[in-house]
Amino acid sequence: MNKNPIIPFLLIMVLGFGVVFFMSIQGLDNAEEVAKEEEGGGEGGGGEGEEASGDFDPEAHYQSTCIGCHGDAYDGGSGGPSLLGVGERLELEEIKDVLVNGRGAMPAGQVPEENADAMAEWVAGLE
Repeated sequence: MNKNPIIPFLLIMVLGFGVVFFMSIQGLDNAEEVAKEEEGGGEGGGGEGEEASGDFDPEAHYQSTCIGCHGDAYDGGSGGPSLLGVGERLELEEIKDVLVNGRGAMPAGQVPEENADAMAEWVAGLE
């Protein structure tokens, strides 16, 4: 019963190198897809999960960017005011200006300028 204890460790090491090799090949393929998307050639076209301005989804943007301050029911909360009825209080251009340039505690640049019109219309329609 003289078994060599190094053999299992060598097998695990070879298996580990194989997994790393195949995962790196998969990563190279993904890197090419990401580069295409950043150039606008892939699905979507904007940065950080945003779609191109023609396919911009204001509600999805709200869910990913604004919900932390304005709440999941648009009624305000941790630092942000309620967005319900904001279309009655502010003109569309004022809403767009706030989205792009910020106001008070809201930082500027929360919505890309090319998508500000769609987002302003969506926010103005919240009731």
